[in-house]
Amino acid sequence: MVCLADIEAAARHIAGHVVRTPTVPSPGLTALLGVPVTAKLELLQRTGSFKARGATAKLLSLSPAERAAGVVAVSGGNHGIALAVMAAALDVKATVVMPRTAPARSLALAEEAGASVRLTDGMDSAFELVTRLRDEGLTLVHPFDDPAVIAGQGTVGLELAEDAGELTDVVVSVGGGGLIAGVAAALRARRPGVRVWGVETGGAEAMSAALEAGGPVRVPLSSLVTTLSAPSVSRLTYDHVSALVEEVLVVPDRDAVRGCLDLADHAKVWAEPAAGCLLPAARQVVERVGDGARIGLVVCGGNTTPTEVMGWASRFGLL
Repeated sequence: MVCLADIEAAARHIAGHVVRTPTVPSPGLTALLGVPVTAKLELLQRTGSFKARGATAKLLSLSPAERAAGVVAVSGGNHGIALAVMAAALDVKATVVMPRTAPARSLALAEEAGASVRLTDGMDSAFELVTRLRDEGLTLVHPFDDPAVIAGQGTVGLELAEDAGELTDVVVSVGGGGLIAGVAAALRARRPGVRVWGVETGGAEAMSAALEAGGPVRVPLSSLVTTLSAPSVSRLTYDHVSALVEEVLVVPDRDAVRGCLDLADHAKVWAEPAAGCLLPAARQVVERVGDGARIGLVVCGGNTTPTEVMGWASRFGLL
């Protein structure tokens, strides 16, 4: 298990490479949800999401031989962008494997950073290809199944614990589980009374399925939220979530897109559906906890375009 000392060490190592993002009370979201809301604005992070933290932590941990071999990662978008940009900054050659369904902007940003981008027909085949490339000699930077990556993502929770006012509940999006594993480890150590809740979208329910099965299982993927679409979680992230997280909630894609619109309208931030899903989940948390809730939201990323969000909103009849 990743512990507080691991996360504090990661914070020291990555401090000169990433942004300490704002942790701010949100009057607009407070009015919307009816309880005090604090937002951790990771969409303002370098590369547009929290993923820069874990990617940097891993890159800085590599041996000279591993750096020289070059790195490879599989991604639905944000991890690939983060690895491409941070590897270029640290003079490491990067290959990024993405499904063709990944956002066009994510593909372009990874390529513009200098990474070699390889496309596959889906996330399952993307994970298969990255495994082959690792076996051929590239150094794998896994999006979540790595203690160094989890410790890097945990610095989000460390900053939240240090910078937020009183909180009772923190809501975190779940893909493969690296972010929530790290955040939960940091918060449970620094603020033991705070409950941590996960949220997935329907059709990207790898952690929910794992919790029900008692361990990681493969799940079919159909969510439009590619950045949360891991075909399975890992034993490492499952162990953290099963031990440290209150519950993982599941919300429909439509509600995640509605959440993007609400974040823009009420919080004045432009977020992707992986963050939009926080709002419908937070409503569920408030219903369970009651009026005494004081909610923290990890607004994990903003790598989407107005055209994409408006297209999804039109598809779901939200405009």
